[in-house]
Amino acid sequence: MKCLIVIPARGKSKGIPKKNLRIMNGYPLIYYSIQNALSLKEHYDVDVAVDTDDAEIAEVAGMYGAETIMRPKELSGDHVTLDPVIYHAVTEAEREKGIRYDFVMTMQPTSPTLKADSLRQAVKYFLETGTDTLLSVYNEPHLSWTKEGQSFQPQYQKRVNRQWLPPHYKETGGFLLAKRDCVLENSRIGERVGVFELSETEAVDIDSDMDWKLCESILKKKRILLRADGEERLGMGHIYRCLSLAYCLTGHDILFVTNESYTLGLNRIKDSFFHFRTIRRNQDIFEIIEEFKPDIVVNDILDTDAEYISRLKETVARVVNFEDKGTGTGYADCVINALYGGKPERNVYSGFEYYFIRDEFLQTPPKKFSAQVRNVVVLFGGSDPSDLTRKVYPILQEISQENPGMEFHIITGFGYQHKDEIKEDIVRRIFVHHDVKRVSSYMKQADLALTSQGRTIYECACMGVPAVVLAQNRRETEHVFASIVNGFINLGIGAEQDDTAIKNTINWLIHTPSVREEMHRLLISKDFRQGQDRVIKLILGEEL
Repeated sequence: MKCLIVIPARGKSKGIPKKNLRIMNGYPLIYYSIQNALSLKEHYDVDVAVDTDDAEIAEVAGMYGAETIMRPKELSGDHVTLDPVIYHAVTEAEREKGIRYDFVMTMQPTSPTLKADSLRQAVKYFLETGTDTLLSVYNEPHLSWTKEGQSFQPQYQKRVNRQWLPPHYKETGGFLLAKRDCVLENSRIGERVGVFELSETEAVDIDSDMDWKLCESILKKKRILLRADGEERLGMGHIYRCLSLAYCLTGHDILFVTNESYTLGLNRIKDSFFHFRTIRRNQDIFEIIEEFKPDIVVNDILDTDAEYISRLKETVARVVNFEDKGTGTGYADCVINALYGGKPERNVYSGFEYYFIRDEFLQTPPKKFSAQVRNVVVLFGGSDPSDLTRKVYPILQEISQENPGMEFHIITGFGYQHKDEIKEDIVRRIFVHHDVKRVSSYMKQADLALTSQGRTIYECACMGVPAVVLAQNRRETEHVFASIVNGFINLGIGAEQDDTAIKNTINWLIHTPSVREEMHRLLISKDFRQGQDRVIKLILGEEL
C-alpha cells in the first residue's frame, strides 16, 4: 500500500485569522494533523504533504516533518472546493516522484483532537472492508426539522428519545480516505462508501472561536488518579476532599482508588458515581496505573514513604500529596499541607491559603455576628472516631436547661457508628441531623460551634462562626489554624478534657459577646476563596 496524505492548509482564514499557525495548547494548529499523519509511517508506506498557498505555513510544515506542495493561485480562492485542490496535490506529488499512489487520504488541520490510534484503526478498517471511500463521522441523532417552501417539516416519523432515533452521521474534518482511482478533479467519493465513527471529543472541527476553546480544553484534558481512604478510625475527610477536587476537575478523566476493606469510604465513592477501583494495599495501585496510564496521581492518605513515591515517579509525570509529613514528601512534585503551619518550601505548600474549601461554603455568605447566642451547631466530622458527640451530649443537655430558648443542632456524619444512640431531645431543643447534604445550611444559622480540629475549622472560619475546638487525636493537634489568633478556643484532645471545663468554656462564650465578636472578626478576615484555584493549579502543575 502506497498512500499520500494531503493536509490542505490555506493561508487566509477569515473566521479565525491565521488559524493554521495559531498556537493551540503549545503548538501551531497544523502540528497535530502532521503528527497524526506521520504516526502512520510506523505501520504503512505513506508520504505526508501539506498543500498550501502560504510560504510561512510551508516553512512550519517542513519544520515538523511534512513535505509541501504549493497551491496555485486559481485554487486559493474562497469558493474553491477541496476536490480540485486534492486532485492537484496528488498529481503534482506523483509527477515529482514518478509514481502512482494506491490511496489518498485528506486530513484537515482543523481537527486537532483526532487521536493517532483512531487513525490507525480507520486505515485498518478501510483495507479490511475494501470500500472505495471511508469518511470520518460523528453520530449525532436529534429530532430535526427542514423547511419546504414556506412550511417546516419534521425529519422523523415518530417523536422518541434520542437513543431510539436512527443514526445521523455528520462528516468531520478528521479524514477522508479513498482509492486513488476515486480521486478526480470534482470528486473523491467512490461507489462503495464506508464511515468510521469517532467519539464526540475527536470529532470537533474548528470553525469558530468557541470551537477553538473547546479543542484547547480537550487537549489539556488530564487523566487523574485520586487515591484516598475513609473509615471510622481514619475519618472521612480524605474522601470528602477528593470528591470536592473531582467536582472541580470537570473535563478531566477521574479515577478513584480506595482500599476495599474501608467500606465507609468505598460506599461514599460509589454514591458519587465516579469511576473507581479498589486495592488491598498501596502497592496494588501500580497495576491500575499500568492500565489507566494517569498523567497525575493525587495521594490523600496521610504520610507516604520514599519507596512508594519514588516508584510512582518512575511511571507518572506528576505526583501530588495531601497532609503528608512522611519520607515520601521529598520525592513528590507537590505536597499540600494546608492544615499545618509554616511558609511554603520547595515543594511543600502549607497554611490556610492552600485549603480547598468545598463549593457550598463559597456559595454561602458568612454569618453576621449576633450578640445573643440562639443557635449552637455541633459537628465532629464524617466519622467522629473518638466519639466526641456522645461525650458532649449530656453537657448540651445541661447547658440547654441553663439557657432557655437556645437551640442545639448536632450533625453526625456518614461514617458515625453511634448515630442510633444520639436521640433528639425536643424538650431541651436538641436536634439531630444525620449525613446532611449541605452543612453550610446549618452553619449559616449558628452563633457558636463545637467541633473537632480537622477540616471543619476552615468551614467555621469561612462562615464566620466562633468555635470551641476538641481534637480527635494527637495528630489533629498539629493543625495549627485552630488557635485563638484565628478566632478559636482550642481545648486540646477532646477525650482528655474534663466535662466541666468544656461546659464552662461554652457558657463563658455564650455570655461574653465581646469575645465572640472579636473571634468572628478574626475568622472572616481570612480569604478562602482563592484556595480552590491555588490547589487546582498545583495539582495540574500550572503556575500560581
